[in-house]
Amino acid sequence: MLGIDSDNGGEFINAHLLRYCQEERITFTRSRAYRKNDSCYVEQKNYSVVRRAVGYARYDTPEQLRLLNALYSQLRLYTNYFQPVMKLISKERHGAKVKKQYDAPKTPYQRLLNAPTVAAKLKRRLKQEYAGLNPAQLKREITRLQRKLFSSRLASR
Repeated sequence: MLGIDSDNGGEFINAHLLRYCQEERITFTRSRAYRKNDSCYVEQKNYSVVRRAVGYARYDTPEQLRLLNALYSQLRLYTNYFQPVMKLISKERHGAKVKKQYDAPKTPYQRLLNAPTVAAKLKRRLKQEYAGLNPAQLKREITRLQRKLFSSRLASR
């Protein structure tokens, strides 16, 4: 990892993280206050991945934290290996009309394999992880964990 570009909140910026980054020689920057579009790629995933999976409810019991962590570990695999995304290549304005051009849909995994800057050792590790995955089983596990999480929320009311 070369750098961390953090949000501005105190939950993201603290002395422990700053010290760790300095010790590991990781560049630490933060977004500008009140500029939500600074982290637009991350922000769009908050809805398309996180909010669609767990909603907007507050989960704050130790059991819910355990379930969220288990869910996110499965969701990470399913999203990065099996959910293709179209990336915007160009945007041209013709008067009031905007023409957008997208590349072919690819998963984040496929994009990493095609990236010349990613080390061969990492690509081999990703291929090994991919070979051991079953998308149908991942989806079933995600659904099971979501149900447990939602029922734990109802039980904690």
